[in-house]
Amino acid sequence: MSETIEKHEELPTEHPDPLIAFLHKTIKIAVKVLAVLMVLVIFLGVGDVIYVLYQNLMEPPLMLLSITGIFKTFAAFLVVLIAIEIYQNIVLYLRTDVIPIKLVVATALMAIARKVIIIDFSTTTPLYIFATATVVLSLGITYYLVGKHHKERLVDERNNS
Repeated sequence: MSETIEKHEELPTEHPDPLIAFLHKTIKIAVKVLAVLMVLVIFLGVGDVIYVLYQNLMEPPLMLLSITGIFKTFAAFLVVLIAIEIYQNIVLYLRTDVIPIKLVVATALMAIARKVIIIDFSTTTPLYIFATATVVLSLGITYYLVGKHHKERLVDERNNS
């Protein structure tokens, strides 16, 4: 009893209603424009990383990074990495054979990890820290479960082949 995996298509361009088909095509074009814009954001982000690193290296003492400078640099790097993850989400959205749940959860994990890395514990309330920890734990469990489900599905597909 082998199950066939149906092709997932978020915005089918072939639809009985011509207006809906046209709107789906239009949205796909908009998603492609977003992909181009995200690449621009990534390059601007790389420029920002270079600028932040330069600024931090030029502060006294010259050519040495302080702890604050390291955190600012990490934050700038992570913003670019999150932008790259979002770009991957956009590209996967255009594909019809993938439901990018795992990547979306990974992007959310990356974003919350950035927040954790740059958190200033001297000004942050315990409730905020607890809420952040809850989000990290929830996303971690979700990522694990989605990954486990994906792995089980692959094993089932291999066994049924």
